[in-house]
Amino acid sequence: MSEAALEEVSVLSSIYCGGGEFQLLQQSAQDGLMVQINSTVGGERRLDVSLLFHLHPSYPSCPPAISVSSTVLSRTQCHNIRQKLLDQAAALPPEEPMVHQLVEWMQCVEVTDSCRGAEEDVKKEREKEEEWTAVLSLDHIRSRNRYISLLERWTQQLQLTGRLLLGRSILVILQGDRANIKEFCRLLKTVKVDVDSSGKKCKERMMKVLIERPSSSSCGHGLQGFAVKNYESLAELTAAFQEINMAEIYQQILPSLSD
Repeated sequence: MSEAALEEVSVLSSIYCGGGEFQLLQQSAQDGLMVQINSTVGGERRLDVSLLFHLHPSYPSCPPAISVSSTVLSRTQCHNIRQKLLDQAAALPPEEPMVHQLVEWMQCVEVTDSCRGAEEDVKKEREKEEEWTAVLSLDHIRSRNRYISLLERWTQQLQLTGRLLLGRSILVILQGDRANIKEFCRLLKTVKVDVDSSGKKCKERMMKVLIERPSSSSCGHGLQGFAVKNYESLAELTAAFQEINMAEIYQQILPSLSD
């Protein structure tokens, strides 16, 4: 990674030094840097948003990848803000660090009704956004504390809820917006979350999506937060799915667990 990127991250950590404002999530020569900045959009309205910047090893020769999430804005509005940030990044001079400029630019943007509707409109739109449920199969978890910490952090950032079931099979159950579930899967395959048998950091390339479908009344009443549960037998795994009213999904993935 470039010296310019490292220097910019150091500067960002000094600028956004308030509690929870800045966090360096990843740093590696192969994958680059990933930073999270919690800020606001909308000028005086000060609407909270969380920005995730992935600085590739060649940055600033190429613009950063950007993700936007918010507890007060809808998915569509977050998507619009992300697109505006990407357009602004493309308009900035190449070969120069730009994260701080992008955050400052976003803070000053006045959010109009076309970007942010009235609070009731936002609420209605969020209610219409279909919730999805997915079950993922992981290959291994050797660095348990680091791995689980990353999973918990990603579910919070992407506004997902879920369960991690540890036993003969390692399963992750996720509920939330489908696009955010896909982003969770992308992070699993692109970020070094664990270590291999030789102790080297590695990505979760063997992750499989066992099932992904819209949530329904027969697909649980909605998970809360992110919890970790150990099981020692098939009966305990069955009970774990029954506890969250996902017996139907369990029956659908059971053949995959027997492979």
